[in-house]
Amino acid sequence: MEQDIKILVVDDEERIRRLLKMYLEREEFIIEEAENGRDALEMALQNDYDLILLDLMMPEMDGVEVCEELRKEKTTPVIMLTAKGEEANRVQGFEVGTDDYIVKPFSPREVVLRVKALLRRAQTSSFDHTDTQAKNILVFPHLTIDHDAHRVTADGQEVNLTPKEYELLCFLAKSPDKVFNREQLLKEVWQYEFFGDLRTVDTHVKRLREKLNNVSKEASKMIVTVWGVGYKFEVDDL
Repeated sequence: MEQDIKILVVDDEERIRRLLKMYLEREEFIIEEAENGRDALEMALQNDYDLILLDLMMPEMDGVEVCEELRKEKTTPVIMLTAKGEEANRVQGFEVGTDDYIVKPFSPREVVLRVKALLRRAQTSSFDHTDTQAKNILVFPHLTIDHDAHRVTADGQEVNLTPKEYELLCFLAKSPDKVFNREQLLKEVWQYEFFGDLRTVDTHVKRLREKLNNVSKEASKMIVTVWGVGYKFEVDDL
């Protein structure tokens, strides 16, 4: 993990901010805090954070509103902190670009694991690092993924993806026509086996398809649901 990782911790409860700050600083992360959504959004737009831990229910602006506004300008990885009874809000959070969520009450160790996993995926492109430059670009009909530039284009137009949406697309596209179940995708893309909610995968796939469809209907059709099993990346004319 690179040094000088800067994380914004956002929660209206001081004790939660203090707990998260303590555990994350043990990992030598630089921690900044905000106690409401409006301050958090202002800080997130003015600074380049490596990751944001964002409480869902807050005064001024809630976490969904903050993430929605943030995604208009930045793709900073976001982990949402939610209470158990807020499932509908979690789904809404994913739809506006949240990368992951953690349910309260949480284990601080779980938070550290989630943060490290998301930072790894956001900061490095783990696909074909040792291969030739040519292999760092995946080209399909209607879709191009440039790993070096971390850019996705569909029918010539750039598609603005969150880090997790990008990693999910890359993982599927690297193995055309291979079907992955949700458990496999949680393990390989999210890099954890024990904490994940399978609906996390479904919501990200839905959001990814929508973004592709806004640019190219043909590109969005490449992500195929295999009913009762999982998902695959399908290319008719490779």
